[in-house]
Amino acid sequence: MAKPTKSDILKKEIIKALEKSLGIVTTACKNVGIARSTFYDWYNNDLEFKIEVDDIGEVGLDFAESKLFEQIADNNSTATIFFLKTKGKKRGYIERQELVQRVDIETELQELSDEQLYSRLKELRNAIKN
Repeated sequence: MAKPTKSDILKKEIIKALEKSLGIVTTACKNVGIARSTFYDWYNNDLEFKIEVDDIGEVGLDFAESKLFEQIADNNSTATIFFLKTKGKKRGYIERQELVQRVDIETELQELSDEQLYSRLKELRNAIKN
């Protein structure tokens, strides 16, 4: 088995530091003594490292959710409202209506003549000015 490199050792240390900081990258990097840019270089170029880091992020999210549920159990109405607004959207717990519209602009533009394109461009310019 090959001797671990300095990077391998630091990666293991940063994983442990991330676990302690619940996935907070800046805190973990400061504790290990590496630059955030080094961390993100490893994250973007080492799939195994990325998977470990992503798993720790999920643990942090699980922890935060468990704290939210504790507050809901303690009859914290703010926590209950927050939960319903984020997780209860399908049941109508929203303050505003969210609309999602997908437009295939390329296909739409290809179907227009040059004159129609020019006219549309002129309309858009006027709309931006006003």
